[in-house]
Amino acid sequence: MNTNTDMHYLNLLSQSFPTVADAAKEIINLEAIMNLPKGTEHFLADIHGENEAFEHVLKNASGNIKRKVGEIFGNSIRESEKKELCTLIYYPEQKLELVKAVETDIDDWYHITIHQLVRVCRDVSSKYTRSKVRKSLPEEFSYIIEELLHERTDDQNKAAYVNVIVDTIISTGRADDFIIALCNVIQRLAIDQLHILGDIYDRGPGAHIIMDVMRRYQSWDIQWGNHDMLWMGAAAGNDACICNVLRLSLRYANLATLEDGYGINLVPLATFALDTYGDDPCTEFMPKVLKPGRMDDKTLQLVGKMHKAISIIQFKEEARIFHRRPEWLMEDRCLLEHIDPERRVCTISGRDYEMNDCNFPTIFPTPHPTSPISPSCPSSPSSPSFDLTPEEASLMEKLHHSFRVSEKLRKHIRTILSHGCMYTICNQNLLYHASVPLNDDGTLKDVEILGQKYQGRQLMSYIGQLVRAAFESDTEPELKAYAKDYFLYLWCGKDSPLFDKSKMATFERYFLTDRETYKEEKGAYFRLRDEPQVCDRILDAFGVKGRNRHIINGHVPVHASKGENPIKAGGRLMVIDGGFSEAYHSETGIAGYTLVYHSRGFELVQHEPFTSTKDAISRGTDIKSTTQIVEMSAHRMLVADTDKGEELRAQVADLRELLHAYRHGIIKEKRS
Repeated sequence: MNTNTDMHYLNLLSQSFPTVADAAKEIINLEAIMNLPKGTEHFLADIHGENEAFEHVLKNASGNIKRKVGEIFGNSIRESEKKELCTLIYYPEQKLELVKAVETDIDDWYHITIHQLVRVCRDVSSKYTRSKVRKSLPEEFSYIIEELLHERTDDQNKAAYVNVIVDTIISTGRADDFIIALCNVIQRLAIDQLHILGDIYDRGPGAHIIMDVMRRYQSWDIQWGNHDMLWMGAAAGNDACICNVLRLSLRYANLATLEDGYGINLVPLATFALDTYGDDPCTEFMPKVLKPGRMDDKTLQLVGKMHKAISIIQFKEEARIFHRRPEWLMEDRCLLEHIDPERRVCTISGRDYEMNDCNFPTIFPTPHPTSPISPSCPSSPSSPSFDLTPEEASLMEKLHHSFRVSEKLRKHIRTILSHGCMYTICNQNLLYHASVPLNDDGTLKDVEILGQKYQGRQLMSYIGQLVRAAFESDTEPELKAYAKDYFLYLWCGKDSPLFDKSKMATFERYFLTDRETYKEEKGAYFRLRDEPQVCDRILDAFGVKGRNRHIINGHVPVHASKGENPIKAGGRLMVIDGGFSEAYHSETGIAGYTLVYHSRGFELVQHEPFTSTKDAISRGTDIKSTTQIVEMSAHRMLVADTDKGEELRAQVADLRELLHAYRHGIIKEKRS
């Protein structure tokens, strides 16, 4: 050995492997693992609260389970039977109830079904070690499932043994529990690693349900998206983020996540909205209700008033931060300060733009009811107030408190923090949600934070540290205050890797009639990302090596209905936001992409809209998916070809050093 450090490390290693036999056994084990097929990675992006579709995609592994059932049983069973078996695997508890209600010989059905499920489980577990499979098994059935997976009825010596195991499961009344356990194991083993490329939150009704699923999920990571960051900012106490969260929820008539999921009390907001905007039709603030009948007219009117109320407070809260952080160069977004209600215009860059609504009672006092001036366009007072009114300030205190005391929200944000970051590099793939800020010539852009300039990987890493600083109790107060404010910049700042546009035109869309003002010019990244050399430059900057390296991200929906291809830059970039959210279906023409990376290569799965969990259970409807082969490997990839393989090779090298030390008396074996 060359150094004291090496000796110290080997002595520590010898505590785990105290003898030559122990070290040799582990080397054999690790070398064998490296020659197993690579586990299946599953990539999803921009889920946006669509919990039913998300859970179904997890359960069917983007169609992978259906494909395996087809391969295993071929023509030996009917298509309808394969469909029933798949539905059972996806939703075992619910499907069992339906089967028992109609099946005349339930014991026979149990016997056939258990054998079928064992065959499927054997197939999905074949690429893993027995140890890894064992860790995935429920404790109460671990031994039984292991026996069934490794014994076959076509072995005459074991046929009776296997059949008696199944018969006894049925006769002891444990068949239902066993089937449920087996189906859950199949789901678990069908996906080795799940990557979520951001935006769990907003638009759809069940972000909190998705987070409950993820807290129980076995192996996953997330690259934070702009909508996730908004909720993280709200949880950290950024009032502008709280307003944005509320505004988006009201815009999409999605109150379930707020009220049912996190216990946010919206009564104070409703009361304030009725008191302040009771006579205002709030036409531009009527929510986007995608499914007819979701809300009655009275509720819609109330939501519209709440929507306007929180939007005005949002613009005020944002302006406070923009003025506090002039280095962000965002004070031009304080547009409330440029309204002339008497002329019904907003002045932007020296040009007047007509407004469709100039009723701002919390900025410009509403005229007396006897005044001839319409309340929809009050006269301009001599000194308008752009600060929160006492009533708005009181409301924000209540809303701030409601977000800060939500224990479930805290748990979910902690989960996102512990499993997430701004980017991840995994198996020669660079994952991030939206962009890497670039200059117009395609070089990495310097972004200044707290007087220091960062770009590329360094920028993403520092932002990750800043985000975590907002939640750490020992963060220096001044840094913590900046970190809390910075959530707003990450949401809508020009050089934010999660936004990367010239502006967020929320105010313009609500209040101005000129649609030209709605345009949000995308940053250079989005204009240049189709160029292979630009993607290569980004991959080089992040240290991603290998011939088959890729960037995988989401954020901007791919318009499949208009012929847009999600595979860009000669295959170097894969954009997998196909519009998971129901709000995007009419725009993109599909209901999202998922990417599957298994031992034979990449497959992109394009999904049609999911009807409902109820339909999937009762009628056996699955998400109709189209698979596109993106890139296939010349040889079947093994664990040795992955990042895990690199780790295992390093461990083997260390163990061989330990063997050398044992055999040459440098370290003594520790025999009991």
